[in-house]
Amino acid sequence: MEKPHVLLIDGMALLFRSFFATSAVNQYFRTTEGLATNGVQGFTRHVLTAKTMMKPTHMAVCWDMGSKTFRTDLFDGYKANRPAPPEDMVHQFDWAQEISKQLGWKNYGEAGIEADDFIGSFTKQWQDQVDFTIITGDKDMLQLLTPSVNIAFMKKGFHVYDVYTEARFIEEYGIQPSQFADVKAFMGDPSDGYPGVKGIGPKTALQLIQNYGSTDGVLEAIEELKPAQKKKIDEHKEMLLLSKKLAVIKCDIQLDVSLEEITVPNYTSDHIQLCRDQELILLAKQLEKNIDVTDPWA
Repeated sequence: MEKPHVLLIDGMALLFRSFFATSAVNQYFRTTEGLATNGVQGFTRHVLTAKTMMKPTHMAVCWDMGSKTFRTDLFDGYKANRPAPPEDMVHQFDWAQEISKQLGWKNYGEAGIEADDFIGSFTKQWQDQVDFTIITGDKDMLQLLTPSVNIAFMKKGFHVYDVYTEARFIEEYGIQPSQFADVKAFMGDPSDGYPGVKGIGPKTALQLIQNYGSTDGVLEAIEELKPAQKKKIDEHKEMLLLSKKLAVIKCDIQLDVSLEEITVPNYTSDHIQLCRDQELILLAKQLEKNIDVTDPWA
């Protein structure tokens, strides 16, 4: 019997990508009242396309809910370098979640917890029972790869992805996916605002984990390292250990959800009209073409 296939979507990553891809060419697709719809329409159309391409049996959208999380409690600088979202985007955060709900996609998010952690917890809760595809732009997700978890990194438009399997990751990196957080601990993550060990870049960080297995393994063997490497790690040991905590995706959130609840929905003419009523014209047109659209009154 074929296993269920769950599509997990990093909602905020998809929404931001959709907004900036179109705003860069001044395409905001405004309503008659002047509200930009480009992020919402790009996000939803991308999900519909992924649903058609990847043919999941189940799906869920996971969201970041505000800037304060347990990681900002650990480190004030976590994501503090990110600029405020453009004014034309702010109203689209809630709108994207609302239209997701109206289209029958289940949303998951909670103040203080990042979307990554919800996605990680989904993969842990049903490990070995289902196959997962994660759509994201966040390389941190690589640590979640297993034989049943693939990651599709968004590349171009709605159709082009760079897909990682566990086997591909091991071949390219020479470590297990679970060790990727240790690499991040040494190299840091400029986009998330934590430095790791100053002076140690991606190449050296990867070599250290290939040779010693983990952050703790490197620290235990520190006398074997080159003097310059030892000095850097000694000077930044506290930040190294903190960076490891920031890099690890939590997979232990208690999810009160069954597979049945996230079954992929079908669409009716009512959904199309709902989109038209909100002046989401491009989305309505795509729904009309969707092979799953049915008219309950036909």
